[in-house]
Amino acid sequence: MKITLAGSRHFGVETLNMMRGHGIEVIRVVVADGEDRLAAAAHTAGIEVVVQANPKLIVASEIAPGTDLIVTAHSHAMVSEGALKAARHGGIGYHPSLLPRHRGIAAVEWTIKEGDAIAGGTIYHLSDRLDAGAIAAQDWVFVKKNETARELWERALAPLGLRLLAQVIDQAKTSGVLPSMPQDEQFATKAPRLDEKRPDKEAPRAAPKSAAS
Repeated sequence: MKITLAGSRHFGVETLNMMRGHGIEVIRVVVADGEDRLAAAAHTAGIEVVVQANPKLIVASEIAPGTDLIVTAHSHAMVSEGALKAARHGGIGYHPSLLPRHRGIAAVEWTIKEGDAIAGGTIYHLSDRLDAGAIAAQDWVFVKKNETARELWERALAPLGLRLLAQVIDQAKTSGVLPSMPQDEQFATKAPRLDEKRPDKEAPRAAPKSAAS
């Protein structure tokens, strides 16, 4: 199982370390910023690094030849249809919510703002709609009273993401198949930045190309 990893920051580095610890071959790392800590970690590990020409979009030429699966970890770039077709199994990402609830960049913040007693994480297939691809794996955690979004992320949701990513990739290595269960659109909500207005439910819309959380 050969992986092109696209991501950034601490979670990107932790994902890279997790994969290497599981014997998963990361053949290329794609970043929006060549100075990002994920780029530095990849260079140290002797892994090829590609900096996106457009920080908001990952294109086919930026995916390593021979890639079996694209994995995103704290990447806010869209993954083009061509890029997904360049990988044998397409791509997956981790979103820190129980999708389809809280689709968007501020999922953890909206979990706290809405007073959710239960949070969760989802490994989902990258698709042509934001955070709307089929679910490959999902699990939940309790939210502690008075917990902040950062505390929830660091305590529970980041470790959950690493565990679920390892689970899905290991399953794909063993069986050659990625689990896939469609999201139930009737429960979809948006999680934009907190300074943006959020409708109660996600209205049908034309969406951008594949986006990763």
